[in-house]
Amino acid sequence: MTSPRSNTPYTRRSLRVIDPENHDGSAEYKRQVHKQLSTTRLRTLSTQMSYRLDEGKGRCTYHVGVEDDGCHSLLDYPSISESAWILESIARSLNSVVLERKMIQNEIVVAGQDKDHKDVLRVTEDRGEVIVVEEPPVLGYHSHGRTSGYAGEGRTADEDAKEEKLGSEHGDGDETEKKSKTKFCTEEGSYTRCELLIQRVETHLLDPSPLSLSSMSRGSSFGEGVDGAAAATDLANLSLKEKKEDERTAAAPRTAPHRKDPASPAAKNGKKAAYDPAHADDQPVSVEETLSSRNIRVAVVGNVDAGKSTLIGTLTTSFLDDGRGSARTSIMKHRHEIESGRTSTSSTHLLGFRQGGEAIAGRDKVRSNKMKSEDEIARASFRIVTLMDLAGHEKYLKTTIHGVSSGMADYGLILVNSRHPPTHMTQHHLNLCCSYGIPVVVVFTKVDGCPDHALATSKKELAKLLKSPDIGRRPFAIKTEADVATCAGKLQHLAPMIDISCVTGEGLPLLRKLLFGLPKRRRHEKKVNRPFEFLVEDVFSNVPGVGSVVSGFVNAGELDVGASQVYVGPTDDGTFLKTVAKSAHIARINTSHITAGQSATLAFSLNKEMRKKLRRGMVVMRDPPASTRQFDAEICVLKGEGTTIRESYQAYVHILNVRQTAFARNIEIVNNNALGLPPSHGAKHDAEGIVLRPGSRAKVRFEFAKRPEYIRPGMRMLFRDGRVRGVGIITGIPTIAAAG
Repeated sequence: MTSPRSNTPYTRRSLRVIDPENHDGSAEYKRQVHKQLSTTRLRTLSTQMSYRLDEGKGRCTYHVGVEDDGCHSLLDYPSISESAWILESIARSLNSVVLERKMIQNEIVVAGQDKDHKDVLRVTEDRGEVIVVEEPPVLGYHSHGRTSGYAGEGRTADEDAKEEKLGSEHGDGDETEKKSKTKFCTEEGSYTRCELLIQRVETHLLDPSPLSLSSMSRGSSFGEGVDGAAAATDLANLSLKEKKEDERTAAAPRTAPHRKDPASPAAKNGKKAAYDPAHADDQPVSVEETLSSRNIRVAVVGNVDAGKSTLIGTLTTSFLDDGRGSARTSIMKHRHEIESGRTSTSSTHLLGFRQGGEAIAGRDKVRSNKMKSEDEIARASFRIVTLMDLAGHEKYLKTTIHGVSSGMADYGLILVNSRHPPTHMTQHHLNLCCSYGIPVVVVFTKVDGCPDHALATSKKELAKLLKSPDIGRRPFAIKTEADVATCAGKLQHLAPMIDISCVTGEGLPLLRKLLFGLPKRRRHEKKVNRPFEFLVEDVFSNVPGVGSVVSGFVNAGELDVGASQVYVGPTDDGTFLKTVAKSAHIARINTSHITAGQSATLAFSLNKEMRKKLRRGMVVMRDPPASTRQFDAEICVLKGEGTTIRESYQAYVHILNVRQTAFARNIEIVNNNALGLPPSHGAKHDAEGIVLRPGSRAKVRFEFAKRPEYIRPGMRMLFRDGRVRGVGIITGIPTIAAAG
């Protein structure tokens, strides 16, 4: 092999030192990363590193100075050191640190000369001659500059020094000259490669001001930082003062308190567990656990002018509103929503909290004042509150009902415009939450500039609604943090009321403290041992490069991606599609395992004809399921406007994520006397059969009008014909259709 200066890049880089790169897995190969990079390129490198970290469950290895086929890139130390510094900076922007930074030399040696008197290179056969230097990472988590032989087979620097000293004492000059040739070289012309071991850690363990990709892409600041990278990582030039400073930098993350797992012994004893990189596998950062067992789902409902989207935008971004809709603009999905100010679709937004209760800002001033993505918030949070933004206009009441039905909400925020008395929509939203047994928190918005008499009138009218027999809640005004602690755990009987303003910030700290202190009501983690059940809420038929993708909620069980076949359906004819889940994401984080209580997306391997059959309201199961068109339910007709229900009554039924028109085929009266209800609640008999009126309870057999659905006993249902008419629980499935 000739010298690298006399051959093409292809022939130069054909000396294999490690195995070829695998497209999957936690190892990434890089020839070189240049310092003059655009923000787009840095973002690509950041996404690539995030993927490798996800593949390695929080840990990955970067091989710098190596081709994709495992051949040495034949680059010198300054180029490799510069590339390693850039990758460390990218790792810091991903809430990660470099645990080990190994510089490897003397793998490529000169075997002789060819006929043109040019050097021929080869891979060394004596692995003991390979020099491996563990340098301190620039941004912390470093060892103390020790050197070791390759894979433990070579010599350490201390051993070399001792042998050289002994050789000089005994006059062994030739041996000393041989050993001096194997010293680590930081000059140009020394073939070097680097191995970086990167570990993802929790955000509160890191420096509060991580390097941003946008600042790294600026030529001046980025170049200045890289120019000093070689000197900063050169062991020969590290002064005692610099070493102490590096040790102090690395010690800060090590001694920072690690987030406690409620089930861990340390948490039970009240002790704080320290993060130890050497035992990172024993202390994994579990984003999956945060998104399931420590995730509180809150439905935000209210009238069209109550300011629901504005409140969610203010909470998630930590920026106050300007009074002209700046906060709501940051979370709205469609252009017509931004122009009209009315939310027409349901959407979810993450509000993260650290272990001490501090809210995580959704906008990072360091990162060009842009919104944080869901994965950044999820990885930085100890507890997450998922805020579901629902429509408030009466025209979109069907969408709001479906959002509450399928949202698995733990609590509900009822927003009321303090400048106007509660409207009929406020009463509908209160009845809707109480029908599903969801505790409510009342928030009076826009209190800045609101006259005192108008606020008092609004509170008085709402107190009447809360005390009505249909709702049965006692209003409780929250003024101080002590009031927040008082109402904790009593929301089944109390309805906390908070006055806030998204313009001045009044009441927002109390609301954040209340949201952080809410206990989780739905314990989906107890459903892990049940059969896997994934409720489809939205469908993306053809995602470029991926295929068919569905989003939804894992209601029970757990699933390993690609481990087994799953059934998706039912289709219009009641059959199920048999396929394989290729990949899964939770909060935009790639994962191979999803469990009960998580909102996730799944990608399926389906052909074009099968993709057309996907729709909302389907279910994904691992065991062969069954569909049905008829079901029995025990219902209660809500009080309100006059409604008569008899056989052939047609209503729109909501059962979790299923929504479809159904007919009442058979009605049986429930014994009201056994339930202690007065005779006025009984159903009436007339010439045409049984008639149900407001307050009546009965067992009704429903039949879907269009297609069969997957439902099971125990699911809660709601039916309406314009307005909400009644609620019930499914008690049985009379006819079952076999799965396809």
